[in-house]
Amino acid sequence: MPDTRAHIVLLQMRAAPSAATHIEADVTAFCAGLGASVAAAVTLRRAALSLDGSQAYVYLQSQAAEAPDGEALAAAFGARCDWSSHVRACALEPKLDIAGAAAGECPRFHYVVETDPEAGWLDEIARWYDTEHMPGLAAVPGCVRATRFLNHGGGPLSLACYDLLREDVLGSPPWLAVRATAWSGIARPHFTNTKRTMFRVVAQAREDMPAGAAP
Repeated sequence: MPDTRAHIVLLQMRAAPSAATHIEADVTAFCAGLGASVAAAVTLRRAALSLDGSQAYVYLQSQAAEAPDGEALAAAFGARCDWSSHVRACALEPKLDIAGAAAGECPRFHYVVETDPEAGWLDEIARWYDTEHMPGLAAVPGCVRATRFLNHGGGPLSLACYDLLREDVLGSPPWLAVRATAWSGIARPHFTNTKRTMFRVVAQAREDMPAGAAP
């Protein structure tokens, strides 16, 4: 999903119940209507609503030389989408992007793990993610893509996300086997402020859709 040459901004927000019926159209209209005064080069990468409907994540991307104004984006989004509140813009630094076993298919779910590595464990957890954990999960049937970012906009520093065909991929034997490795047992106890959220994908960039898929 991410382009390491691009600026990635994640808008995190609380969502009212009406988001379920308005988020797809509102996010699409917001991105189409961005003016030069805010961020002319910003495009939608992915929008997702948590399964309980209480929060939404909207990933935006800009190819401009300078990073977009996150505060302006958050304010404009909040003004356009009245079902959103407490909108926060987070600058994401891409660290890893792996095509999954189901690469090329259209993901329906987006699973996010956010955590602050315990002091002194950032490098070890990054090695675990990059050399064992995320390649292993990407290879699980039903995983479309595995991506890791550093979140420089507040909240937990590490943000790992997985695009999935089905929600139940998380409970499949291959997925659970990857989570149960010895190295996982060493790394995971050093997660702090951890947040795990399953989202339903509601909108995404056209180039991320397989040929013939409806937008």
